[in-house]
Amino acid sequence: MTTVTEILQPVELDLENLRNDLRDLIGAGHPILKAAAEHLFSAGGKRLRPGIVLLISRALSGQGELTPRHRRLAEITEMIHTASLVHDDVVDEAATRRGVETVHSRFNSRVAVLAGDFLFAQASWHLANLDNLDVVKLLSRVIMDLADGEVKQGLYRYDAGQTLENYLEKSYCKTASLMANSAQAAGVLSEQNPENLSALNYFGRQIGLAFQVVDDILDFTGSEKQLGKPAASDLASGYLTAPALFALEEHPSLAGLIEREFSEERDLEQALDLVLNSKAIKRARKLAENFARESIEAIEWLPDSPCRRALLDLPDFVLSRLY
Repeated sequence: MTTVTEILQPVELDLENLRNDLRDLIGAGHPILKAAAEHLFSAGGKRLRPGIVLLISRALSGQGELTPRHRRLAEITEMIHTASLVHDDVVDEAATRRGVETVHSRFNSRVAVLAGDFLFAQASWHLANLDNLDVVKLLSRVIMDLADGEVKQGLYRYDAGQTLENYLEKSYCKTASLMANSAQAAGVLSEQNPENLSALNYFGRQIGLAFQVVDDILDFTGSEKQLGKPAASDLASGYLTAPALFALEEHPSLAGLIEREFSEERDLEQALDLVLNSKAIKRARKLAENFARESIEAIEWLPDSPCRRALLDLPDFVLSRLY
C-alpha cells in the first residue's frame, strides 16, 4: 500500500522548507497570536494540500524546478487550510487535533478565533503580493467557500430531508474547493492554457470529494485511535454524510431518530446499526471510487515525471485508507 510519505517523496525537501518558512511568515505583533500559530504548525500533519500544489508545480515545469511564487502559493494553501481547522475546532468544540491540544483548548475560544482570522489575513496579504489577479481570485474564492461550507453544515444539522447534492455542495466548499483552486492556481503560475487549467481544477475537485467521502465512511467504520475522535461523532452531532444519506433511502425509520436529535436512550446506537446493516457503506465507497477515478483521468495529459506518477498514485492512497 502506497503511503502519503511515499507520494510526497518527490517534494519532501520542498515541504521541509515550507515548514520552516511558515514560521517566518507569521510575523505577528501579538505574542499570544504568534504562539497560537506556532502551536498549530508544530502539530504536524501530512501537508497533503501544499504537497499537491508542489507536485503539480514541478510536474508542469520542463526542468522540474520551482519558482519562488509556486513555493509561496504552497505556503498560502497551508495557511488557509490551517486557519480553517482552527475555526472548525471552535465550532465543533474539539479538544484535540492530530493528537495535540486545539488552540481554543490550550488558550481559549477568543484567541482561537483571532488566530484563525489572523492566518486568513496573513494568507490574503501574501496572496496579494503574488501580483497575479487570477490567482488572487481563485484563492479568495476558497476563503468564501470555507465560510459558506461551515454555514451550510450548520443549517443542515439533524435535517433528514437534505439531499446528496446538498451534502456534495457542502463537501466541495469545506474540502474540495481548496484542492481545486490551488491546483488551478499552480497551473496559472505555470502559464497553462485554459483547457489544462480546467483539468487541474477538476482533478483537485474530484480528489477532494473522494477524500471527504472516505473520511465520512471512516467516521462509521474507523477506530477512535485512527480517527482522532470518537467514532460516529459526525452523526451524533447531526452532520449527515454520504453513508447516513444512503441509509435513509433504505431505512426511512432512521429519519425519526435524527429529527429528534438522538434524544432518547439507544437512539444513536440504533441509528448506527441501521447505517452499518445496510448497503450505505458500500454505496459510499463506490461514490469515493468514482471521484478518485475521475481525478486520475483529469491529469493523464501531464508529461511523465516522478511528480506526475505521485499525483496518479494519490487517488489509490485516498481509497486505501478504507482497507
